[in-house]
Amino acid sequence: MQGSESKGRIAVVTGGSRGLGRNTVQHLARRGVSSVFTYHSNEADAKAVAEMVAAEGASAVALQLDTGDTAAFPEFTQRLREALRQLGAEGFDYLVHNAGTSHHTPIEDTTEAQVDALYQVHFKGVFFLTQALLPLLRDGGRIVTVSSGLTRVAMPGSAPYAAMKGAVEVLTRYLAKELGPRRITANCVAPGAIETDFSGGMVRDNPDVNRRVAEFTALGRAGVPDDIGPMIASLLSDDNRWVNGQRIEASGGMLL
Repeated sequence: MQGSESKGRIAVVTGGSRGLGRNTVQHLARRGVSSVFTYHSNEADAKAVAEMVAAEGASAVALQLDTGDTAAFPEFTQRLREALRQLGAEGFDYLVHNAGTSHHTPIEDTTEAQVDALYQVHFKGVFFLTQALLPLLRDGGRIVTVSSGLTRVAMPGSAPYAAMKGAVEVLTRYLAKELGPRRITANCVAPGAIETDFSGGMVRDNPDVNRRVAEFTALGRAGVPDDIGPMIASLLSDDNRWVNGQRIEASGGMLL
């Protein structure tokens, strides 16, 4: 569903002010899809994304949200309703759960507080934000969750993070099953190592890490945001309307 077929569609994207979320919002805009996207704290970055979307000929509204704070979801839902009215709509078509935090600590050194924080953002937040927004998600809509290549390949220091992402992958299949009667699809995208500011820019800014990633990736390099944003935008389109309940890894052939 590119070009004119996409006009009038609206996406809600969490964590849309930077990294993969920003890139997804941009590529949706190029398909004529407007967005309401969330940001955690950097309002300046969020404004820059909205301006970028406007330059692409679409519209975007930035809303602040801590996706790990489920108590904020009712109020956020009301703000989302207002944002949708600004866009001339009462509902939206696509929900992309992108917001996340990183974690790199061995199991023996991981604290309960760290696990709780990961759970709040990566599973509980995804579950209950979906629940809160389902009344606004139009029948025939799409849900995309974002997982990680680390659910397939075990890298020491990533156990709690990967476990939460594994839970999201299972949740995605259940969303596909339970929302099928509304013709809503749900799929999970699992990126490999990508050059963003995630994990403090570890893949992007550390030459040794970047080189190691390239060595164990079939296509011979680390990923970049432009490898993921267009893929998510395409997955949301009608071209992929029969793809449902799937985990789709986008890693360039990492550790095959």
